[in-house]
Order: sequence, then C-alpha cells, then structure tokens
Amino acid sequence: MVRLGIEILLERHRALLRGKRVGLVSNYTVTDSALRPVIWLMMEGDEEGEWQLAKLFGPEHGVKNSAKEGEHVASTVDEATGLPAYSLYGDTRRPTAEMLADLDVLVVDLHDIGSRYYTNMNTLAYCLEACAELGLPCVVPDRPNPIDGVTREGNILDMAFASFVGMHPIPNRHGLTMGELALFINNRLEKRCDLTVIPVSGWEPSMLLCETGLPFVPSSPNTTSLDMCLLYPGTCFFEGVNLSLGRGTTHPFEMVGAPFVKAHELTKWFNAQGLPGVTGRPVYFVPTYSQYTGELCEGVALHVTDARALEPVRTGITLLQGVAALYPNAFQFLGLDRPGHPFIDLLAGTDRLRRLVEAGRASDYLDEARADLEAFNREMEAYELYGRSRDH
Repeated sequence: MVRLGIEILLERHRALLRGKRVGLVSNYTVTDSALRPVIWLMMEGDEEGEWQLAKLFGPEHGVKNSAKEGEHVASTVDEATGLPAYSLYGDTRRPTAEMLADLDVLVVDLHDIGSRYYTNMNTLAYCLEACAELGLPCVVPDRPNPIDGVTREGNILDMAFASFVGMHPIPNRHGLTMGELALFINNRLEKRCDLTVIPVSGWEPSMLLCETGLPFVPSSPNTTSLDMCLLYPGTCFFEGVNLSLGRGTTHPFEMVGAPFVKAHELTKWFNAQGLPGVTGRPVYFVPTYSQYTGELCEGVALHVTDARALEPVRTGITLLQGVAALYPNAFQFLGLDRPGHPFIDLLAGTDRLRRLVEAGRASDYLDEARADLEAFNREMEAYELYGRSRDH
C-alpha cells in the first residue's frame, strides 16, 4: 500500500508542526489518498489547536488551480478558509520576506508530473532559497513521480538557458520525486535551508501512478490524464513552434496540429518511424484558445500503447523534425525575432535542438546527450530516497 508523505507527516511527525505558525504552499488539487485536499487536512490541525495554519501560497494556476498557464494570479483571501492566499505566480514567483514573516515553518506539498518544464518544482526551489535566507525550516511531504521514478530521458539543461521552465541542470524527463528534487536543489544553494523531506512509503520507483492504487487528480488545467503526463516531456517542445497542442480541447499535449498540416500525411509519416510505445491517429480539432483559436487544425493524436516502452522525448523530437521536413515553408520556431532566447531553447535547455532540427538532424540530439545523462544518473544516487533499478 502506497502512503503519501502528507499522510505520514500527519500520522507520525506532527511534532514538526505542533505549536507553530505554519505556511502551506499547495492548492486544492493536492490531496491525500482519500481525495481530501491537503489544505483541509492542515486546517483540521488548526481547528484542534495543534498548530496555526496562518498563510497559503499558490504556485502557477493559483490556490484554486483555475488560472490558465502563464496567467498571472493576484494575491487574495481564500474564502473557504479565510486565510491570506499569496500568489507565487503574479508580482513575484519567490516568496518575499514580508510574505513569510511571523511563520515558524513552511510546508511545501505540490504535484509534479516528472518533467523539467513543469513549474511547481521551480516554485519549490524559490521557497527553499527564501527559507534558507530567513532561517525558516521547510518541510516537503513527498509524492510518487506519476510517470515512474526510474526512467530518465533527454539532455541536461545548460544553465545559460535557465528559466522558470528549467532552473536546474536536470534532464527533460527527470525520474525524481519532489522530495528528491528538494534535496538536490537544496544542496546546490550557497546557503542551505533547514529541510525535512517526509518520504512516501510502499512506493517502488518503477511504478506508474496507475499501479500505486492512488487516484489521478488533474494537477493543472491541462494535466488531464496519465497519458498526457507520459507524453508531456516530448510534446511540450511544440510550445516553441507554430503548432497547436490542442489547448482548449479535451486532450491537450496528446495531439499536435495546425491549419497547414495534412493529418493523414503526417500520421502516416509518424507511424512509419516505428517509435516504441506510441501510435499516431489522424485528428481534426479546433483550439478554443492559444494558437489558431477558432481555426480548424489537422494533425496527429498520440496514443500510448506501452507506457514502459514509450520514449516521450524521442517521440516529441521525431515529430518536431517530421513537421519541419514535411512543411518547410510553413513551419516556424517562435520568437526568433525577439530579444533573448526563443522559447524552444528555454524548453530544450540549449539551442542545440533547434539547430539540429534546422539541419534535419534532430535524431542526433539524444545521442549527443547520452554521456551527460549517465553522469547525471551517478550524481543522483546521493539524493535518491527509494533505491533504483533501471533494468525494467
């Protein structure tokens, strides 16, 4: 039986909170295994007089998890609890000294979906930095990596391309939990935080979320299914080009398309590549926001046929190269005409992927990254809480 870190914290380690003013970084999608929001659970301890839950802090999408991606969220009062709900995706992405004033401990319980671009881990990183500077203890109740804690794929981010979609030198699919990421990030800080990670129990890192007995809760508005999470390390690259990812449909990040794509042509090309664990299907869709709002797009829907065999980063890169090759007069990288790094380079953590796609050699990308990924695996042994076997 898999038990979440928050359940173990409240069962065995209440002394970490007892008698203290507590800040909680979370949102209403973060629950225990019985689907009770962690905010509720922490309020129960407040009502019993064990501690005072004093402040809430919301990551991207807010405490209510209702804002769209990239949408700034204002700090407000959470009407369900009456607590101040500070936004960490508005005027600041880092909790300020004023926000953390009068707290005795900060609890950070957030979802991750196993991919470097998912911003919750960077909210965690900023919280660790702020706590370290103020001498404020931080507690991180851990959660399983939903796409397994064994498989890693991609390149290690070049810090010259660091951003809020990639702040630390980890691969696209990182194979770590939030607790392990907290340990790794904290060790990189010039001044370390007083950090306590509460591990999950009963979880084998080779498990997918569907094998844990835990419920799937959409952790953000476009995180709609486990298949979406599995595909996301590769399909997210399409945020940096002029294709739609199906935002505003029921299957975002599980399809890509554009008005200039021919669905049957692209799907036949994709399936001919023989990528493991995935099959394409021609699809037609109309995005309700973001790129091509209200326009009919043609493209390919990706279906995970074998989650164990799937290589999502290779899948995304291959599809990116296919669109560039089939539609060279229409395909574009976004933001090349603006100052700073184009978004594709921030997602990739390098400009190498873009240059290889332009040269028709995207297949070289992962081969070039292999040695760095192997070195990363060795480095992570110091932070792995659950043991690893990568032979599954």
